[in-house]
Amino acid sequence: MSSDPSFRMTVADVFFIRGRGTIVTGQIESGTLNVSDEIYIQRLGTSRRVTVTGIEMFRKILDQARAGDNVGVLLRDITKQEVEKGDVLLGSYSEFSWKP
Repeated sequence: MSSDPSFRMTVADVFFIRGRGTIVTGQIESGTLNVSDEIYIQRLGTSRRVTVTGIEMFRKILDQARAGDNVGVLLRDITKQEVEKGDVLLGSYSEFSWKP
């Protein structure tokens, strides 16, 4: 399933839960996010595509989250070491890079 191209969320924190996987938290800045969406994790000009396997907000499981929601996003096939605070989740690939 493709994602909303306007989706954007900056990673605030990263957790690993045994039996579930890697979870990133943050506030959705724009767009919507659905379970099964394919999104991109971007950091300093590098990008990696991942699949959303779950969305949770204040211990409530969601099928969809929207701009303004503070959520935890469960990601498939990625380790805690491959994503970090400050990375950006995007609905579509972007060529931009940060300039420190």
